[in-house]
Amino acid sequence: MTAITLAPMGRRLEAAAGTPLRDVLFGAGVEFPCGGRGRCKGCRVRVVDGEMAAGAEDRVAFSPSELRDGWRLACRHAADGDVTLELAQWEMAVLGDAEDFVFAPRQGLGIAVDLGTTTIAAQLLDLKTGQVLAARTALNAEARHGADVLSRAAFAMADGADELTALIRTQIGAMVAELSSDARQIVVAGNSAMHHLFGGLDMTPLATYPFLPHQPETLHFAGADLGWPTDAAVDVLPCIGGLVGGDVLAGVMATGLAHQDGLVALVDLGTNGEVVVAQDGKMLCTSTAAGPAFEGARITYGMRAATGAIDAVDANGTYRVIGGGAARGICGSGLVDAVAAGLDLGVISPSGRLARDWTLSGDVVLTPQDVRELQLAKGAIAAGLKLLTARFGATPAELDTLYLAGAFGNAINRTSAVRIGLLRVAPERIVAAGNTALKGAKRALFQEMADFETLAKEIDYVPLNEEPRFQDTFAEEMGF
Repeated sequence: MTAITLAPMGRRLEAAAGTPLRDVLFGAGVEFPCGGRGRCKGCRVRVVDGEMAAGAEDRVAFSPSELRDGWRLACRHAADGDVTLELAQWEMAVLGDAEDFVFAPRQGLGIAVDLGTTTIAAQLLDLKTGQVLAARTALNAEARHGADVLSRAAFAMADGADELTALIRTQIGAMVAELSSDARQIVVAGNSAMHHLFGGLDMTPLATYPFLPHQPETLHFAGADLGWPTDAAVDVLPCIGGLVGGDVLAGVMATGLAHQDGLVALVDLGTNGEVVVAQDGKMLCTSTAAGPAFEGARITYGMRAATGAIDAVDANGTYRVIGGGAARGICGSGLVDAVAAGLDLGVISPSGRLARDWTLSGDVVLTPQDVRELQLAKGAIAAGLKLLTARFGATPAELDTLYLAGAFGNAINRTSAVRIGLLRVAPERIVAAGNTALKGAKRALFQEMADFETLAKEIDYVPLNEEPRFQDTFAEEMGF
């Protein structure tokens, strides 16, 4: 066995000689945004003690001085000898839900699962009282094969689909076992990709034009059929259309979007940013290829919202670090803040031009390419929202309420989001709705699954790739 010691916390891991470091370090919080292909530096570690010879990918990724300092791409190495590696204790808070809601009591126990691309949150409920009895959270084990759904889809289509399905079923099964083997029902809410991977469905239709689900309806399983220690019925919420999945459907149910007065919207800011706009019961939705910038991927010093990440920057450029201490990277909310501050300070122009790297801290810089990545992400979201509201004869500025779903939506500074043009809505009309996927999954434990299937059919999917004005609108929304 080979011993791997993680500095500075002194944690010791053991692995059989030759085990890929990706498999060893993923559980310790090391990121593999590109799926271990050596194309990014999200998994960078520094060799403090021991030997780890630099490979060809290391020499491309790091400067000669960085190589001498011991920096390596963890994804390109294996546990070939005892070694001490420096990395941050990247502990990530997973967004749960403790909000009360109206329900019709039932007997027994139920488990609601938010199956996210990055994280998983599961809660055990007493169906008679609605009380949350226990909760479990974890990083999605599939993330070792790519931080975003596009990377994961590529891995699945390269004969990795069975491995991804086995990984996620095994992981959620273990979480269910820790919560309770006596649950009568388990509801899973995830995006279209997670829906398909959990269900063992062909990913090809989602990854190729016209990007439609292979099987959009509710998936039904028995726990025992999945190898889980329970006889519970397992229901995976249906997709709405395209890349808009059951997590957004759960969000629509949780926010009551279909029954609200005025013009309202729900936006989930992620790799595939989903947008739903509703007025007087009519609902339209779309998905936009926002890219992983909001999650810190493809950003030079990007990382998840975990210990060591800059998560907030004020107008003077002063930053805040999660957990305190030295900054080791920047997460999505910090990136939005930093660009907003750069615009106010004149460091970044309205066109997005950043003349040179901007040092946020001693070790963390913002590069012109980072600003470009954010422009692409925010331009896609803003264009999608603009085109959907236009179908109601309105603009985003006329929205009465805009709900932001998910962890990033919960963390983002609304003023900064408006400043960069991500959301062209008055800040006071923007509501951080929390983990709407988990909220909706909990409600599904008290409702007939047919209610969700009916709701999904009432939402019209608008494919932006068929919208003739999309490219021009996208280009217009790229500016700050």
